[in-house]
Amino acid sequence: MTADTAARRSLEGLALGDAFGERWFPLFRDPRQAYDEVRARRVPEEPDWHWTDDTAMALGVLRVLDEHGEIRQRELALAFALGYDADPARGYGHGMHQLLPRLLQEPDRWPEFARDLFGGEGSLGNGAAMRVAPLGAWFHADLSRVVEQATRSAEVTHAHPEGIAGAVAVAVAAALSVRGELDLGAVAALTPDSAVRDGLGRAAGLAFATEPWKASDLLGNGQRIRADDTVPFAVWSAARHPDDLLSALWTTAEGFGDVDTTCAITGGIVAARTGVDGVPATWLRRREALPGSGG
Repeated sequence: MTADTAARRSLEGLALGDAFGERWFPLFRDPRQAYDEVRARRVPEEPDWHWTDDTAMALGVLRVLDEHGEIRQRELALAFALGYDADPARGYGHGMHQLLPRLLQEPDRWPEFARDLFGGEGSLGNGAAMRVAPLGAWFHADLSRVVEQATRSAEVTHAHPEGIAGAVAVAVAAALSVRGELDLGAVAALTPDSAVRDGLGRAAGLAFATEPWKASDLLGNGQRIRADDTVPFAVWSAARHPDDLLSALWTTAEGFGDVDTTCAITGGIVAARTGVDGVPATWLRRREALPGSGG
């Protein structure tokens, strides 16, 4: 599979997971009902499924790869800023509302601006992880290149080591998915020493027979908006169903929490291998179209 084909498949799955996950938030006012609906695999009936900042930023990553064949950080900073400027109401987190308008004016200062976030510690959130699966798919033939390029993509917005580790883990998982080699231990081995890596280690020891709600209790479900609270469960869900995007998304949704982001991560990983042909046609019709596609 070519780099751009794998990356586009991953992007399609990421956007589908993002839009699918976003549909559940209105039901969270009644958790019992929401859980029953997820377990029964009954999707919310909204006719339009819009994607969020997860997909908007993934589009920026892929745009830079399409143009340059690698991550160029100034160009990526500007791509993120332009995407934000075009539609700032996509659900961006607090840190990105601070950072991205500054990058629009001075993209060369991305290292300084990214470090300024959260009292000078940089962001350890899940934003770099949620957008990176297409990059992993793009560089799937060379895992060392996946690690290096995922790191570069994360640094533009997430200076904290945990934010970077989350991006590396998801990119490696997507690359292994394309290769038919998705394995939690292998993902952990290539992830920098971090709480994210520790969480992946716990995930590797968690049987796939575990109920998804229990797995999310043990691994995190993104509710804390941290990479280490988000990535292990999303990768576990992908590894549980490496050849079945539909089942992977339902498993991830059962964990609740930041479900658009966890489903975006899982969807980007699994679809890098499977594409989106195995999901119901109604889902694809409802999902907001991606730029340059008919659906």
